[in-house]
Amino acid sequence: MQGKLKIRGDGALDFLALGALVHRLDPGIVPFRKATECAIHVSGGEFNVAANLADCFRLNTGIASAMVDYPIGDLVSERVRAMGVRGFFKRFAHDGATGPNIATVYSDRGTGVRAPVVFYNRSNEAAARLKPGDIDWKKIFAGGVRWFHSGGIFAALSATTPEVIVEGMQAAKAAGAVVSFDLNFREKLWRIFGGLEHAQETLRRIVDHVDVLVGNEEDLQKGLGIQGPEVASKSKLDSTAFFGMIERVVKQHPQVKGVATTLREVHSTNRHSWSAVAWIDGEKCMAPTCELEVLDRVGGGDGFASGMIYGLLAGKTPQHSVELGWAHGALVTTYPGDTTMATLEQVEEFAKGGSARIQR
Repeated sequence: MQGKLKIRGDGALDFLALGALVHRLDPGIVPFRKATECAIHVSGGEFNVAANLADCFRLNTGIASAMVDYPIGDLVSERVRAMGVRGFFKRFAHDGATGPNIATVYSDRGTGVRAPVVFYNRSNEAAARLKPGDIDWKKIFAGGVRWFHSGGIFAALSATTPEVIVEGMQAAKAAGAVVSFDLNFREKLWRIFGGLEHAQETLRRIVDHVDVLVGNEEDLQKGLGIQGPEVASKSKLDSTAFFGMIERVVKQHPQVKGVATTLREVHSTNRHSWSAVAWIDGEKCMAPTCELEVLDRVGGGDGFASGMIYGLLAGKTPQHSVELGWAHGALVTTYPGDTTMATLEQVEEFAKGGSARIQR
């Protein structure tokens, strides 16, 4: 490990995300094959973190992405602004029929023994067209950026999106920003763009620029080709296997100073045991375990990442930062949609051991 995390104290933006914006159609507990109406949530693994940090944690955040000039693009843009996130967009004109499009995610919530079902329409997705040179990094970073974040879903969209990530990370490093990356390994997406070997080659090249890595055991094994530990986890909440892989991660990517993940034991769609674990600046951190009554599980991991990043940006200890991430991720699962409805005070209270007693 080369030194510790160095977080600059100022910047026009506390946090900048790079990734695809999507809109999610949510029929609630009704399966899509029987749905008659849907709620619309604006989402994206990277955007969710920026939105949470702006809305709950009151930081100045931005999202670099593609935007399409048509009504769905207008809807997405409005939601980005409503969450307090500044958009830096490469704009595309819609041809009125075939696109390019803002991707659609279809996701019911499931209930009880019936798991949620997620599928996509990413056909002719505008974000997949992004290529180096499309984002004016010099202009964005001119006022200073403290933290830069991207993820593996965006990396899997096309041959050019990984190059945009590397370009953004290089600009972020030059500007003194911390760089984080959520592996978010999605086998279905990578199968379309070169398979497992190409995925690992691409993600390793990206992670060579990363300070803080978010990903579970499967992400590390499939996404980076990190060999699994000799000691298997006794349960989904056992951190043994995760910590057993850290040494191998840092040996392969010696500049990495933090690795973090959520731990979740799914008893039913609506009842999860929830914890989180991280290794930051050589320190092992473990959050408590709580029992969640889950309304909508989408976005919980992004909720954890944003709470932890807030803690680190705010100068909290690694342990406290992980607890804030754990608390916020837990709260996000109690709201509909992919982004937060929590307040900073609620997160801090829950992180201290708060309960569901009524607040008068």
